[in-house]
Amino acid sequence: MKTSLVIFDLDGTLLNTIGDLAVACNAVLAVRGLPQHSYEEYCHFVGNGILRLVERALPEPLRTPENVALVRADFVKYYIDHIDCHTKPYAGIPELVAELARRGVRMAVASNKFQEGTEKLIRLFFPGVSFAVVFGQRPGVPLKPDPAVVGEILARTGTPREEVLYVGDSGVDMQTARAAGVRSAGVTWGFRDRQELVEAGAGHLVDRPEELLGLL
Repeated sequence: MKTSLVIFDLDGTLLNTIGDLAVACNAVLAVRGLPQHSYEEYCHFVGNGILRLVERALPEPLRTPENVALVRADFVKYYIDHIDCHTKPYAGIPELVAELARRGVRMAVASNKFQEGTEKLIRLFFPGVSFAVVFGQRPGVPLKPDPAVVGEILARTGTPREEVLYVGDSGVDMQTARAAGVRSAGVTWGFRDRQELVEAGAGHLVDRPEELLGLL
């Protein structure tokens, strides 16, 4: 089976971003005198965009649309300035990306992180890599697991669905791939557990980045 395009999720797949996400969210909670959360809790808060992250982090009585919007705005300001303090690629990811490029396999990113943050992380950690498309959360485009972002990537790159491998670390990612009609690989080094990937219908499970080469 020919694979000409690999679409990667970002957080929990290419990069371990949980440290900076947790620090940023805890910082804006602390300013308001609100309870903070552990890294482990943030692993379950992330995956559905910054708005949902903030909503989950706030005490339930404060989860009004107005409060969530205000805290999100403060989060984005803090996070974009501290985005790479603790973040790093997972072991083996730089080598995987380099090998895919060497083989002529195109790569794209589809993230629920806001667009500016997604682009900044790709510039910082993959400066020599030519991703065909880098998409984060953008106004008017529904978040994953809606398959719209995958459809847009396929249209931009002119890639048939049968030549795509979608790689992610969460049930949201596996649902996205299934809804888009593309093959999926769930990675077990990310923020969610193996069982979530299985229950969400992962086409393949991989424990190390180099194993993805065997699915091409």
